[in-house]
Amino acid sequence: MKFVIEGGHPLSGEIYPQGAKNEALEVISAVLLTGDTVKIGNVPEILDVKNLMDLLQNMGVKITRHAKGEYSFQADELDTEYIETEEFVKKCAALRGSVLVVGPLLTRFGQAWFAKPGGDKIGRRRVDTHLDGMMSLGAEMNYDASRRAFKLSRGGNRLIGKYMLLDEASVTGTANIIMAAVLAKGTTTIYNAACEPYIQQLCKMLNRMGAFIDGVGSNLLRIHGVESLHGTEHRILPDMIEVGSFIGMAAICQSSITIKNVSYYDLGIIPDAFRRLGIKLEQRGDDIFVPRQDSYEIDSFLDGSIMTIADAPWPGLTPDLLSVILVVATQCKGSVLIHQKMFESRLFFVDRLIDMGAQIILCDPHRAVVIGHDHRISLKASRLVSPDIRAGIAMLLAAMSAKGTSTIENIEQIDRGYEDIEGRLKALGAHITRV
Repeated sequence: MKFVIEGGHPLSGEIYPQGAKNEALEVISAVLLTGDTVKIGNVPEILDVKNLMDLLQNMGVKITRHAKGEYSFQADELDTEYIETEEFVKKCAALRGSVLVVGPLLTRFGQAWFAKPGGDKIGRRRVDTHLDGMMSLGAEMNYDASRRAFKLSRGGNRLIGKYMLLDEASVTGTANIIMAAVLAKGTTTIYNAACEPYIQQLCKMLNRMGAFIDGVGSNLLRIHGVESLHGTEHRILPDMIEVGSFIGMAAICQSSITIKNVSYYDLGIIPDAFRRLGIKLEQRGDDIFVPRQDSYEIDSFLDGSIMTIADAPWPGLTPDLLSVILVVATQCKGSVLIHQKMFESRLFFVDRLIDMGAQIILCDPHRAVVIGHDHRISLKASRLVSPDIRAGIAMLLAAMSAKGTSTIENIEQIDRGYEDIEGRLKALGAHITRV
């Protein structure tokens, strides 16, 4: 599958962001913690989420689709024999989101397989935080070389709460430990916990299910274990990565669009990161209006030095938006250093942008200097291949602003994170076809 994009067309109108992919993977995994029904709304119907739901159905979870994005889940009759099979371990290894079922399975059923997960080709992704957290709660771990997976088992009837200082503020690691700890005996304290809105959403949902979690929104969480959880209803936040992608899309295409229902105060530093590139945007209620600009000029620091935009744990800038920001910067006025700290291979797609005429110096696997064209020189159409979700959407933005017709192959990577992206962009005036 590929996209064929005819660039250079102005956009206009309104667009709604989908439900947040990262939150969906967390809260859908959390349904394994109870046998009661859990209803979840605003579920993004994207490939990664569909694959996780397929995995849960294979495990015996009853899933009902009531309407678009509206689902109910009931994990009252899990197939405990299936989750011991080699087939299950192989499916987990192929799906990044599968790591999030480990905590619930371990704490509720006493054992879980932890397969090294698949997903984006963006560099090494450590799993130490997950495993160290589970072992801190009393899990025993053995490595099975034939399955290339870790077998985790709890020694007694329940895991045991404990104080832990995480070596990194891992989002999925924090989520996994929280879900394991809610049914543990005693109190679990997690310091240096990830605290972005999606973790907060998971904690709020678990508290409504009967969990007792203190410190929600901070990097110090206390989880007072309970014996069981019950059902609840939950609604997923809008996807902040989509919101940022649409801001960048409006700017690089010199267009005016309105992004609807963004949950503005959950976006953190994202609007200001785009303002640093000189992009004007207005908050209108819970919408963001991005006006058309002929030119947007990158800020400099107060001492006059070159602007640096870097990722950081929440409330810093999410690394998932740096690819989009880098592409948008190619048409800014001025220069900016993009510093991708977390993943060492995420900037390697810039060689394709250089082929399109962008002025970028790749300093090392983590840093790139972008010298903006100020829209005086358009990017050239090209044949592109999407290496991961976020680089894929960044390439799509580049192709939409380029002169001529571009193709993007391996768009399955884009489908993993963006729902009906070509349909929604066509409604704004983009010329994009799926082949």
